[in-house]
Amino acid sequence: MKFLHITDTHLVEPGKMLKGLDPQNRFNACVNDIILHHSDAECCVITGDLADQGEPSAYEFLAQELERFDLPCHVLMGNHDHRQSVLSFFSKTGVDENGFVQYEIKTSAGIFLILDTVQSGMDGGVYCELRQKWLKKKFQEHSDSPIFLFMHHPPFDLHLPSIDRIGFADKEPFTDIIKNSNSSIRHIFFGHAHRPLSGHWMGISFSSLRGTNHQVRLDFKSEQIGFVDEPPEYSVVFISEDRLVVHSHSYPLTGKE
Repeated sequence: MKFLHITDTHLVEPGKMLKGLDPQNRFNACVNDIILHHSDAECCVITGDLADQGEPSAYEFLAQELERFDLPCHVLMGNHDHRQSVLSFFSKTGVDENGFVQYEIKTSAGIFLILDTVQSGMDGGVYCELRQKWLKKKFQEHSDSPIFLFMHHPPFDLHLPSIDRIGFADKEPFTDIIKNSNSSIRHIFFGHAHRPLSGHWMGISFSSLRGTNHQVRLDFKSEQIGFVDEPPEYSVVFISEDRLVVHSHSYPLTGKE
């Protein structure tokens, strides 16, 4: 299976700039590059912070851009997003019984579980008991299938104080759910950090990548987020029975930049 991972698009009102950059132009270049080289992918997943401030015009732009794809594109919530606005512009996006943007995707590689770690008014991630109950149920339902988790906030610290300060608040209960799961969790994909990174957590591989607009400085000391001029990325992921390979691609910019 081949699919695409995009994160932290931070789209704003068309014509506006963000941190001296044009998020719309950069995302348009991302879509152009994918159409040119990866139309054979099974699907695409965008791991949150779709809009920078939940602007309706940003979601409208995103929806229009994604219509150019010949492949399904699945979105999830980031701390910069507004839940009802996301659901308004992406009406096919799934929700659980409590209205959280949590749903499953059946793919040729296994089950993709889309998680909602967002609490309104908070930059950090939250995974309350209601959401935990949904995840436990999904693990039970798919105990015999490979599972891949998608979330905006990483469920553990990254040794980046500026990101860990606005990280995941429910690390312990989430960790317990993963430990007690009988499911085969093969990989965790997340965003939020605006950094290319990978590793293992409790024996489960994980990866993240740069956003399509601005990036976070690699700083292991400061709790203040610093931004750096690094190229935008998306990832091309290949999954087979015996391996998972992630290629992070810095695509060329066109037009205004």
